[in-house]
Amino acid sequence: MPFPVVYEEVYVCVVPSSGCLVFCLCLSMATLLLQSLWVPPENGSHTSHRLAGKSPEEQGQRGLGFRRLALRLDSLSTLVEKLSREREETKLSSSDLSLLLKSFRQNQQNLAHLVERELERVSRRLDQLIRHHRHQHKASTPMPHDDHRPQTGPSAKCEVPVDPAYPLCVEKVEFLRAHWQSDPCYAFYGVDGNTCSILTYLSQIEDFCPPHLGRNHSVLPWHQKPNSHTEKAQLRITLSPLYAAIGNNSSPAIKFIHSRVERMSEQWIQAGLMMKQSSNKTASTQMRVLLYPGALAGSVGQHFEAMVERGGPLGELVQWADLSACLTILGHNLTFSTSQQQLHSLIGAAPGRGNCPIQGPLTFDLIYTDYHGLAHLQGAMGLAFSHYKCRFRILDSFGTEPAFNLESYAHNHGYITLWGSWGLQPLQYMTMFPHTPDNSFLGFVTEEAVNTENKLKPASHKKDRIAVVYGKQDYMWQGKSEYVKVISEQLEVHATVYQPPGHTSNLPSFVKNHGLLTQQHFLRLLGQAKIFVGLGFPYEGPAPVEAIGLGCVFLQPRFDPPHSSKNSDFYKGKPTTRLISSQHPYAEEFIGKPYVWTVDVTNRTEVWKAVKAILRSEMKPFTPHEFTCVGMLERVHGYINRQNFCHTSFLTGPPPSVLQVHLGPLGESCVSVCRQSSLLCEPALFHHLNTPAAFNRLGLGCSSTVQEVNHLFPSYSPWGRRCSLQQEPLLFSCAGSDSSYRRLCPCRAYLPGKAGAIL
Repeated sequence: MPFPVVYEEVYVCVVPSSGCLVFCLCLSMATLLLQSLWVPPENGSHTSHRLAGKSPEEQGQRGLGFRRLALRLDSLSTLVEKLSREREETKLSSSDLSLLLKSFRQNQQNLAHLVERELERVSRRLDQLIRHHRHQHKASTPMPHDDHRPQTGPSAKCEVPVDPAYPLCVEKVEFLRAHWQSDPCYAFYGVDGNTCSILTYLSQIEDFCPPHLGRNHSVLPWHQKPNSHTEKAQLRITLSPLYAAIGNNSSPAIKFIHSRVERMSEQWIQAGLMMKQSSNKTASTQMRVLLYPGALAGSVGQHFEAMVERGGPLGELVQWADLSACLTILGHNLTFSTSQQQLHSLIGAAPGRGNCPIQGPLTFDLIYTDYHGLAHLQGAMGLAFSHYKCRFRILDSFGTEPAFNLESYAHNHGYITLWGSWGLQPLQYMTMFPHTPDNSFLGFVTEEAVNTENKLKPASHKKDRIAVVYGKQDYMWQGKSEYVKVISEQLEVHATVYQPPGHTSNLPSFVKNHGLLTQQHFLRLLGQAKIFVGLGFPYEGPAPVEAIGLGCVFLQPRFDPPHSSKNSDFYKGKPTTRLISSQHPYAEEFIGKPYVWTVDVTNRTEVWKAVKAILRSEMKPFTPHEFTCVGMLERVHGYINRQNFCHTSFLTGPPPSVLQVHLGPLGESCVSVCRQSSLLCEPALFHHLNTPAAFNRLGLGCSSTVQEVNHLFPSYSPWGRRCSLQQEPLLFSCAGSDSSYRRLCPCRAYLPGKAGAIL
């Protein structure tokens, strides 16, 4: 017999009539919705056939839950309306109201639980009906031929194999039985919930189960090699292929990239001709390259685009523009995209939420992207992401140290951040400046440098008594008025701060603000200025190097104590432990005086003396070779030829003959140890030090030698004379220090202006 309908007593607090009316309307709508969802048992032979073999209780259960729910809501609505009408005649005390409110809330919670249970029951029933319908439909309708969908016969009976060679097969089958509808991509590949379709998918698409139904499963669709591509890259003397790849996108960011490439095109071409004349450059295979700046895609891209025209960061766009031009001149085949939808099409993603592998082999030899783009790729490639991640190159302005890169290690040792944990080779991360040799230094090109290469410099380098302040937004000036005022006593101070319409300027009255300038006008202003004044932020941008290339002296703040992820909101969460001693460490350490002066901005006397000394000097424009077009072409050409992370011997490193072993003091990183000797740490040489013999050669008597997973190893601990070797090659790290260890450091010499060059 059907379950009886139970009516529970409902208490409702009295509310103002307008609120009560709204509440009643909501209840009425919910009642109508639930009543409409309840469908009475159908008549006819088809219904009788479906209910055959079921008890009367089971037959009545189908619509009873929603009927009970609808009647209960209707009763509740009636009581609320009645109490609302009687509100004027009834006066309740505050305690009565509290009691009613408490009771109503309890009944409201009970009602919510009942709704949840009924919806779950209906959802399960709908799933059963859908599977039943699909089974009947497949039995009567022949399946169209589809190369992407594994075929399973309707009468096939499949058992889940237990094979030691495929230890995850059983687990994966159980997972798909329960979740095959969680992503449309499974149905796209032919999974319909039955065991045969799941086993076929897991053997032919994901490789978790042994060959099924006699199919050859030696090569998965996305493991297959595309047509061999052996054409050699020929240096170009035109950027036309890049303009075609960028297209007519009118977004502010793409317009900036296009404008920069076009403005510097003649200089890139001249640099290519210079490189072509060099006979020692090995021709490389032409690469099919995808450039995907993920920061310009989706909702993140909309925010970034909005900032471009309001003084937002342009350093990343400078890098994307210069990398695009560099790869084009080097003769590679480029595809440029800032669309997630287009990305899915380009890589052959299966339709759905990205849990399945791509449909075929990846057609790109290299994919340059950023952290946002890396997440987009992972969300589109499924299992194929790990297979192809060796082809990714990540533009990462501030760098990712090895300790943050390996997820399990980062999690266990407190190095988890929003970034990092991708398990790439550390050299796959490409930085704006050579922060740590653990990553690859990509860099950019200063616009003045290209003019120098073409001898467009004026004969005179005389400058006006002008100081241009580095800071395009108001907040960057906060707390710096006294510092700028000292400078204004000897020079005319100019600014390029963005001012929104109707916005009142907060700049000191002695500052002449030009507003946000185009790049051409900004460079023209720098060409007239004597000093480019850093305020402490933004950190490590391209502008100071460009200013020095135009003959300016860069005056910047010293940070004491150094800024880091522990005391700076900007660096907090970034995958680096670097200690930032000034606004621009590269300018301070690799360029230095007389082009770069680093001062305590709170010390008026020190600032005044520095400005006085700068005014007495006459500086010629200077650009390190690594920030010229030729320098970047050489560097990127070297990376493409010698960095292959898809094979065991992924990097042709420098010969062992260049190795200079240094034992650092307690608490110092190898970056610091090598620099103190005017050398660079070379991570490719760490394996030469990761042996007991290396400790013996340094005269270190090891009482014990251990091999562990630690980014500080190989190291020596004087307490107990303990020698530690590295167990995980991904954790060989020039960065990192600890007061308990003296690090064994592989140092090498380098040419000034070529800190990022591959030897």
